[in-house]
Amino acid sequence: MATAEGEGPDQATIERPMMAPPSDRGSAAARWWAWAGLAVVLVVGLALRLWGVRQGLPYVYNSDEADHFVTRAVAMFAHGTLNPKYFANPPAFTYMLHGLFDVRYGGASAVVQALVRDPTSVYTLARVASGLLGTAALWLLYLTGARLFNRAVGLLAAAIQAVAFLPVFYAHLALGDAPTLAPVTLSLLGSAGVLRKGRARDYLLAGVGLGLASATKYTGGIVIVPLLVAIALRGRDSAPNPDSAARGTAARGVTGPARQALRGLALAGVSALAAFLIANPYALLDFSAFHRELVHQSTLAGETQGKLGAPREGGLVYYLWSFTWGLGWLPSLAALGGALTLWRGERRLWWLLVPAALVFLAFMGLQGRYFGRWLLPIFPIVCLLAAHFALRTVDGAARLLSGGWVRPALGALVVVALLAQGFVYSVHAGLTLSRADTRTRTRDWMLMHIPAHTRVVVEPVSPKEWGERWHKYFSLISRISATGALVPGREQRVGIEDYERTLSPALIGYYEHNDYCWVATASTESGRALADPRAVPHAVAYYRALARQGEVVFSSSPYARGERAVAFNFDWSFDYYPLAYARPGPQMTVYRLHGGRCA
Repeated sequence: MATAEGEGPDQATIERPMMAPPSDRGSAAARWWAWAGLAVVLVVGLALRLWGVRQGLPYVYNSDEADHFVTRAVAMFAHGTLNPKYFANPPAFTYMLHGLFDVRYGGASAVVQALVRDPTSVYTLARVASGLLGTAALWLLYLTGARLFNRAVGLLAAAIQAVAFLPVFYAHLALGDAPTLAPVTLSLLGSAGVLRKGRARDYLLAGVGLGLASATKYTGGIVIVPLLVAIALRGRDSAPNPDSAARGTAARGVTGPARQALRGLALAGVSALAAFLIANPYALLDFSAFHRELVHQSTLAGETQGKLGAPREGGLVYYLWSFTWGLGWLPSLAALGGALTLWRGERRLWWLLVPAALVFLAFMGLQGRYFGRWLLPIFPIVCLLAAHFALRTVDGAARLLSGGWVRPALGALVVVALLAQGFVYSVHAGLTLSRADTRTRTRDWMLMHIPAHTRVVVEPVSPKEWGERWHKYFSLISRISATGALVPGREQRVGIEDYERTLSPALIGYYEHNDYCWVATASTESGRALADPRAVPHAVAYYRALARQGEVVFSSSPYARGERAVAFNFDWSFDYYPLAYARPGPQMTVYRLHGGRCA
């Protein structure tokens, strides 16, 4: 029996009557209710993604956001070329921003000047684009769920993703993570169509989505797994017609669908390649640079030592933990239930959805570096599984219990339970991001209390524009040897990854002797050292010595009054998930030294 919007495998063979029967009139009413619900989901999802979108500006505190997409899009104007000359992250989102900036500011020189004079407007535009693409992914997820299951599943899956913390938070930043959800889900929608109907446009849609997803974030290419599964299942549906009397007719029945699947595979492959090259043309035109940076990025992700301060329990455990807060405990458990339910009752859908998620987790879990946001390409699949299981559970309970009120009451309860955690923490993210960053507050204090041209030491947690007020501005004064002795040489800046490895208590005396009397520290730097003290013992000793010898003259805390500090974590220290946070940024502390020339 066919279900709404092509959910049933045999819908194509059903002839619709000229006059809609009562059941169809009910289906039309259900469609209107689904559209009304979808409108609410899209409005709420967009609001959550744009609330606090100007956080930190005009300073861009997220190092990935500051270094990659926006600046690369503007650099193409400055250099007069569409070659991004950077492929560690694929450039589809960069090209989109390049076009938006051209339309908004009207030409290369105007765009370059806008980034220099008004970075707030440039980054706000880029972040809004990220939020809009994340919201478009919700609509595509509804359509995918409706095609694979029914409208209710599609709507609930979209609602879960609309409020889930990780897709909401990262839609606030001009990064490729949230935008990738749109082409990923577009490809899933096409693969669902391939499985259900096998039309040429379904293959085309799946291929285009695959190409765009890979050109936006390389790991978005995981949607090739559902596409190949859908094509394989479509080709397998080649059993002969039992009414056929002749063997030749049966044979033709076997080979026809298989040939159609092969043609579809070719169409999907060509469209995927074309979409990828349109969105990333210099992957071909500058193949040597593309291959070199792709290998470099893969090497970085696979480093076995990982980053200083990163957890050591392994990627798979870390990602499973990330689901519990990035998506939510109940949606994560429901997704597991959905996978088990599909294996027992809808094996074809299990093969379409579950292997892709398992392959993704296995691959990402083996990498040396891991962050919660790297899970986002499989969020649409997980949300579909969770929604299917939840509504399947409601149906089963309603059949066991009597009373017309059971189904709607139980359904409402389940929906609220699935959405509550994500909604609470996403609202908390909006409140937090809408307040002044601790680094901005620290800078304002320093401008008021430290004279111009004063030598200061500030840890590498802010962009260079943050320190332009001072004639001398260093993230670090000099490198330190393994014994803690100062290495002779010129003063130099040190990158974030190497900073803690160059600290030693000997630096404090150097500061005082050379008139560096103001030292600003950030908990995201000291926290990395304290999280792995054996790796950087000199850094731990440095922070303790600084606390003893320096006078705290200013402190800006990101935590609400009475809340304890959050232990360092590469996710929670930067996405402010715990409710203890009241504003973005690390714990900032300004010390005044009084020894040597600082007396």
